[in-house]
Amino acid sequence: MAAVAIRASQLVKWFGEGRARTLAVDHAALEARFGEMLFIVGPSGSGKTTLLSIISGILRPDEGTVTVKDTDIWRLSKDALAEFRLRTVGFVFQDYHLFPRLTTAENVAIPLILQNVDWDKALGEAEKYLEVVGLHERIGLPPFKLSGGEQQRVAIARAIVSQPQILVLDEPTASLDGDTGRRILSFVHDHILNDQRCILIVTHDARIFEYADRILRMEDGRITGTVTGTE
Repeated sequence: MAAVAIRASQLVKWFGEGRARTLAVDHAALEARFGEMLFIVGPSGSGKTTLLSIISGILRPDEGTVTVKDTDIWRLSKDALAEFRLRTVGFVFQDYHLFPRLTTAENVAIPLILQNVDWDKALGEAEKYLEVVGLHERIGLPPFKLSGGEQQRVAIARAIVSQPQILVLDEPTASLDGDTGRRILSFVHDHILNDQRCILIVTHDARIFEYADRILRMEDGRITGTVTGTE
């Protein structure tokens, strides 16, 4: 059995104060392993993205622990946590978050620039990863000249250019038609997932459930069940 990549235990997260206080994540626990594509599904407002943000080191929980590769990430210093996010986690946002004034290659190079990689070397690596996602001919174009599916692939290339072991995708098909969404997930499963990487995906798109190794279902901040992707 593959090694555990992430172990989260009894996670709790509140938002707001007084009568407006809302329990977004209610004592959630999960394990994810290297070589696995794990989906977290549920209705809007069920706590999926909040849970993913906690696991990724973006949002601090009020209670509970998250261990990634044997490191309790919420015990790290602020600087160490930032380093963890930069080097260990690749995050693909729902709305891509590409910089409109930069070329496709420059967008992909950003994580390496933040790691103080030389500009020319970073662009060279970016071009390699754009080739991985089938967009090498688009390296000099700005994002607005790309289709939605192409922008999603640029976001994926940017997320993996620094070779993170944890890849997180938040609603990766929300802005895509069904065929494009399935092609993106098929590409991620066949070319990005490997035995040294764990992929976590938040989605409510049942059309892509077939690509999951396991599916966690959430409702009202709680994980209510787990099924394999083939069930």
